[in-house]
Amino acid sequence: MSTAGDDRFGDGLAVVCVTYSPGEALGEFLGSLEKATARPYRVVLADNGSVDGAPEAAAAADDRVELLVIGENVGYGAAANRAVAGLPADVGWVLVANPDIVLGRGALDTLVDAGARWPRAGGLGPLIRTGGEVYPSARLVPSLGRGVGHALFAAVWPENPWTRSYRQEGAVAERTAGWLSGSCLLLRREAWASVDGFDPRYFMYFEDVDLGDRLGRAGWLNVYVPDAEVVHTGGHATDRDAATAARMLAEHHRSAYRFLADRYRGARWAPLRAALRVGLSLRARTGVRAAPGSEPYGAGSSTRAR
Repeated sequence: MSTAGDDRFGDGLAVVCVTYSPGEALGEFLGSLEKATARPYRVVLADNGSVDGAPEAAAAADDRVELLVIGENVGYGAAANRAVAGLPADVGWVLVANPDIVLGRGALDTLVDAGARWPRAGGLGPLIRTGGEVYPSARLVPSLGRGVGHALFAAVWPENPWTRSYRQEGAVAERTAGWLSGSCLLLRREAWASVDGFDPRYFMYFEDVDLGDRLGRAGWLNVYVPDAEVVHTGGHATDRDAATAARMLAEHHRSAYRFLADRYRGARWAPLRAALRVGLSLRARTGVRAAPGSEPYGAGSSTRAR
């Protein structure tokens, strides 16, 4: 019987890694897969226009690794969508991950096993460490109140109740969440297909927040599995210079606006959308001046490589 729970898909395992000149990090990621699972797997590198030759070298060195040349930077979600669309029907589990992730021993098998325990789990996320600290990768869906409170006070009052509630810090047990970080996320393909994957309108940031919210609305669960651990070495593609950091921060706020505007549609909410647009634009400019590369609004994975 298929553990994917859908006659269209088997219980095979595939890994989709979105690359954009990933450098040596890609080799570390691929090497970590060897100890992360005892299951057979295939890897698709969805390449958004790398110029360092790393994806080509990785595909040439391992028959399990396929290179999908997109030819331009279409964004994280759109690239992942193309890779998943090309997978055969026997694949029922897909790990979508950054190339700057190093999976711990047995981490991928632990996620798949948790999927068997949670038959309505559409997405399963591991504990993610960055710089030795646990990153709050399993959060609530950002409501208007929590989002505004977090945006206003996180930088000056890190322990404020809106930020603590939204980020769900301190929760260590296996549990459901509103959304899970897309930097390393195991997806049940049946669930992925039911919501048409990532929304390609999100070039970067919030595509994982949006996916988690839509999975939840479709009746699936987002499950945090802290017994599976990974390390996000982080930021090698987004922290190169101040100009890049500023562009990333601006894109983060544009995506934040898109996420909230999609959920407050119609003429009734037009004044609110206008206020959000102005407020997030100001917040982006303030964030650029104060702390380039920081997480300004608290949703999405701010160090995700593109």
